[in-house]
Amino acid sequence: MCDDFTEKDIDKFEREGGTINRRNFGKLSAAMGFAALLPNVVNAAAVSESEVKIETSDGVADAYFVHPSEGKHPAVLIWPDILGLRPAFRAMGKRLAESGYSVLVVNPFYRSQVAPVVPDGASFRDQETRDIVIPMYRKLSATTHVSDAKAFIQFLDAQAVVDIERKIGTQGYCMGGPIIMRTAAAVPDRVGAAASFHGGGLVTDDEDSPHLLIPETRAHVLHAIAENDDEKDPEAKDVLRKAYAAAEIPAEIEVYKGTMHGWCPPDSAVYSEEHAERAWSRLLSLYERALT
Repeated sequence: MCDDFTEKDIDKFEREGGTINRRNFGKLSAAMGFAALLPNVVNAAAVSESEVKIETSDGVADAYFVHPSEGKHPAVLIWPDILGLRPAFRAMGKRLAESGYSVLVVNPFYRSQVAPVVPDGASFRDQETRDIVIPMYRKLSATTHVSDAKAFIQFLDAQAVVDIERKIGTQGYCMGGPIIMRTAAAVPDRVGAAASFHGGGLVTDDEDSPHLLIPETRAHVLHAIAENDDEKDPEAKDVLRKAYAAAEIPAEIEVYKGTMHGWCPPDSAVYSEEHAERAWSRLLSLYERALT
């Protein structure tokens, strides 16, 4: 997950001429919208969008639901990073729907506040932003991850635009990394593919470490790891590889050289279109193979 070390890396990256510096970010957000930052989908499907409310064991969760306007399609559940559900993740969800998926992008902090939980252009490096999201993050746990995953998948399976004959995919960013692993273990009969991008805390010494759940899962997996995350914990990828191999689960685990934690969302200060697009292509390939 984001931490002080990561933020220092980002500051250094910006000083050296990083991809999107903070001065330009606000202008880009206001002038273009994040959808304009993402490459167009070839033969994109027309989509329908809605804001939805979902009953969970802890209250009512707000979420963004987007899907092709015609037909039934495999579902995908997206878990955002620590800044939560916001325009960048709506744009990513819509882009995935244009490729033929019924996509639910959730507000993981619904117990505390309806999305967006931070203002446009907020940065985790700012103490004000940290003061907002850290208490919300601390309300979450392995238990809430599992209960939320079950509620969200139940919602998806009840939608007429979801093809329940096909498996569900799930993808998560930053703190969403552990959640996709718990989602796959919570509903193994439904989740056919799980992907994490610069996910944090996938392998820990805790008794509820996500990697310990691998034998309980069936989903094919993609873990796209930031280079500076790997530098901090180089053994994690090897633990994951061994665990997936022992469970005989197909897994693509790769360190994306030249990337920094947070490189995938288009509103990130370290967004790298080149690497994000390669990771996105691997995601689509995973879903095409596994969501049968």
